[in-house]
Amino acid sequence: MSIVFTDCTYRYKRRHQPVLTNFSYQVPDGLTILLGPNGAGKSTLLRLGASVIQPQSGRITCDTIASTAREYRRHVSWMPQQITPVAGLTAREQVSYAGWLKGMSRRDAWDHALGALTKVGLQDRADDKAKTLSGGQLRRVGVAAALMHDCRVLLLDEPTAGMDPTQRRVFRDLLATAVGTSQLSILMSTHDVADLTDDADHITVLSQGHIRFDGVPHQFLRNAPADTSAARHAEAAYTALTSHG
Repeated sequence: MSIVFTDCTYRYKRRHQPVLTNFSYQVPDGLTILLGPNGAGKSTLLRLGASVIQPQSGRITCDTIASTAREYRRHVSWMPQQITPVAGLTAREQVSYAGWLKGMSRRDAWDHALGALTKVGLQDRADDKAKTLSGGQLRRVGVAAALMHDCRVLLLDEPTAGMDPTQRRVFRDLLATAVGTSQLSILMSTHDVADLTDDADHITVLSQGHIRFDGVPHQFLRNAPADTSAARHAEAAYTALTSHG
């Protein structure tokens, strides 16, 4: 199951330039890393895919189901860039609430919430108020909430921001397990160019609302200049792809 964008145009205000114009794209199977500079349209693309916003023209579908349909949201889960603690709720309650909003029963949502927090290494903070958690911990709460229901496509907007190297490694292992044990497709935006390139099945580079690259990691790395050191291959490839308008 995959999300398909067909000739989509989106602008935030009538007089503004569109962020995306006649944009077509299909989210690949497996784990796809979405790269691009600030203002490239990454968050807009993810918000459209999550049906948080709708394009002014064009069509978005998931297994032929239109993004305007309630059933669409049952198949797609989204983690936004900013995770806000819900006043008065513990981490477990906040994750459980997210599951309930997705259509789970209160009992199932409560039971699944602890397992979701365990997956992201926060089981020991399950009963702490969400507002007492650090920024990195809150992002892990966001990941747990996104994993609560049995989605088929997972959209993650900068999920590793604020995580230390150990937390990022745990998160990488979590994604690899999620893809390996299910038919889950993941589209994840990041500013860490070298982060996850070894684990990704696919890389998409977006710049100024246009796709500059869409392919597998070894093809992405070929865009680096020939004299680039091995340690900087990913960064050099990204720079080469986004340095021209």
